[in-house]
This record gives sequence, C-alpha cells and structure tokens, in this order.
Amino acid sequence: MLLSAEGLTFTSHADPGPHVVLERVSLGLEAGEIVDVRGPSGSGKTTLLRALARLLPDAVGTLTLAGRPAAEYAPAEWRSRVTLLPQTAAMRPGTVRENLLLPWDLKVRSAGHPPPDGALEQALHDVGLAEIALGRDASRLSVGQAARVALLRAVLTRPDVLLLDEPDANLDDESSAQVSAMTGRFAAAGGAILRVRHQRGDVAAARTLRLVGGHLTEVGP
Repeated sequence: MLLSAEGLTFTSHADPGPHVVLERVSLGLEAGEIVDVRGPSGSGKTTLLRALARLLPDAVGTLTLAGRPAAEYAPAEWRSRVTLLPQTAAMRPGTVRENLLLPWDLKVRSAGHPPPDGALEQALHDVGLAEIALGRDASRLSVGQAARVALLRAVLTRPDVLLLDEPDANLDDESSAQVSAMTGRFAAAGGAILRVRHQRGDVAAARTLRLVGGHLTEVGP
C-alpha cells in the first residue's frame, strides 16, 4: 500500500457549530491506482484531501506512506510526496518559468536541481502547451492553460501521490482531455491519485468512493 489512512476523523468548529466532517474514515491507495471520491456538495471531500495532505492539524487518525507512519516525515517532506492540487489553479505573479520552478524555492528541495529550460519546454509540449513561452506572464494564461501549468508543476516534482480537487472543473474540452491524459501518465509511471470529481472523464478510476455524512464507502469502479 502506497498511502493509507485509518480512523481519520475531523470535527469542524465553524458556524453553525461543531460537527463531524470525517468520522473514522479509512482508505488505501496502491501505486499506479486512480481512485475517485464523490459525494454531495459540502460532504467533506476537500476536507478529506486536506487531511491526507496533513494540512489540518486538528485531524486525528493514522496516516502511512510507503509503509512509514506520518510521524516519521516532517510536514514539508510529507506534502512534497503527497501533493494536493486545489480546484483553482494558483499562479504566482511572474513568468510561466518562475511558476513551474516555484517548488524548488522551498527548503525541502533546496538541495535539488530544478529542471533546465529544455526540459520545461518539452514538458509544456507534452501537455499541449507548446505555444506557451517560458517567459510569458502567467497572469495572461487562460483558465485551462493555468490548470495544466499547475498540474505540470506538481508532476515535475515527482510526488508519490497526487490529491486532485476537481481537476477538470470549469475547463474546456481540450484542457479537460489534456488534464486527464496527464493524470493517466502519472499513474502509469507508478504514482497514485485520489481525485474528487463530479463527472466521469477520459481516464476512468479503478475504484470510486462515496463520502456522505462523514462516512466513506466504496461504490464500485
């Protein structure tokens, strides 16, 4: 098992008052597997992804990655290996190159070597963005282009697990197809993906989980 969670529980204290969002949730992801999470709006799907990324300090339960408990990983190292991509692509002010290389500004990768321009240009070509120059102002990207650049930025860091929050929401057909192809290639290379989705895409999930009332159940492929 690449990533597992046992007894994951989180209680929200936001208005209108305390309520359990995740109640003893357990799940496992194998290398090369794509798993979808579905459920009604407000059921806690994004909360689940944030808990798995160790972004909710008040969440309790047991997380393991590659057989090692979460306590053996510094939070920054964990998030570099279990990477959450929010629904809205976050582009920092600056160029496309600067956005793609942003992860290498972090201390956890300070000893690593960022990809050279040639590798970045090839990566953009591979996701249908060959027309996008590395020096382009990232604020000029379309919604679909920004979504692909954000996903590419995550993939370039070679995490073990991608947590995707509605990765193709509000995208045109071309961008949605490219995002699906990117996730398929990531899984084929041995990564695992947990994906919140409301619609089926080009790359089918191996399993589908449903989150309702704080409980997670498997409902099929």
